[in-house]
Amino acid sequence: MAQQVRGVVAPGKGEPVRIETITIPDPGPGEAVVDVQACGVCHTDLHYREGGINNEFPFLLGHEAAGVVESVGAGVTEVEPGDFVVLNWRAVCGQCRACLRGRPWYCFDTHNAKQKMTLADGTELSPALGIGAFADKTLVAAGQCTKVDPAAKPEVAGLLGCGVMAGLGAAINTGNVGRGDSVAVIGCGGVGAASVLGARLAGAAKIIAIDLDERKLATATSLGATHTINAKDADVVESVRELTGGFGADVVIEAVGRPETYEQAFYARDLAGTVVLVGVPTPEMKLELPLLDVFGRGGALKSSWYGDCLPSRDFPMLIDLYLQGRLDLDAFVTETIGIGDVEAAFEKMHHGDVLRSVVTL
Repeated sequence: MAQQVRGVVAPGKGEPVRIETITIPDPGPGEAVVDVQACGVCHTDLHYREGGINNEFPFLLGHEAAGVVESVGAGVTEVEPGDFVVLNWRAVCGQCRACLRGRPWYCFDTHNAKQKMTLADGTELSPALGIGAFADKTLVAAGQCTKVDPAAKPEVAGLLGCGVMAGLGAAINTGNVGRGDSVAVIGCGGVGAASVLGARLAGAAKIIAIDLDERKLATATSLGATHTINAKDADVVESVRELTGGFGADVVIEAVGRPETYEQAFYARDLAGTVVLVGVPTPEMKLELPLLDVFGRGGALKSSWYGDCLPSRDFPMLIDLYLQGRLDLDAFVTETIGIGDVEAAFEKMHHGDVLRSVVTL
């Protein structure tokens, strides 16, 4: 039987979010209903509210979530009721050309629940990234549920569902950071800070954190950065080269998503080095680079989709490392808040006051 729960809805472009009564249908074939325990407040949720993703209002916001499976539909074998899960927004299909080539982290046909959650009056909702987890419960495709060790705190585990995984994966999966490498990270918000942590986990010898905010640089240092550069006070490219024997970093991770910072990343890498773009640009942005430099510098220019993660492989492993004390995910939780505090969390985000506010339910 359909259930009615609380949910945070963005009703229209730029309008403040509000708590509404949401109708959650019973799970159909291949679907699951999850009792949400915690959900991080991500910049992507703000982009949805501002109409920066699309105009399919009203949106049910929230996507960095963890919770317990309440019920599943026909044919579901991945999870069962009672499983503690992290939600992901790229449920792989297993049948597309990427999956069949053994590269499911590139799946070209990811999917979400087929049924729609609605407002009490029947208005269909667009769940953020196919999840919609600023709610007591949500309906997702069962493949969006990744079972992990229930000993992990929900407010920490849920962050793997988006930003933290994007940053860790940019370093470990996309950048292939190895032992002894030098790494520079441009932009040390939540994703960039996670990239610093990922580089440390991978054994990088030198990790250079770059930002305009001394608070973010201090956080990056606590997570493993060996050097910091405040881009307000120094030339980023020259500073990175000075710290790397005049050569540039082996891997440069751009976690801002702007042409000017991408150009810095391009020229701050060593010959045959790697640039990883994990910051998300806006549609109007253009990049211009001399083609001879692209050819002459060699190496690789990569984009990182969701940290090129495979949730079924990466989430349990990272949770295990966290529980062993080898991965400081607690550092990303600046505060826990209630479901009615999402709008205030967006404001704190604007001012750079938090890495993550996390809604607990």
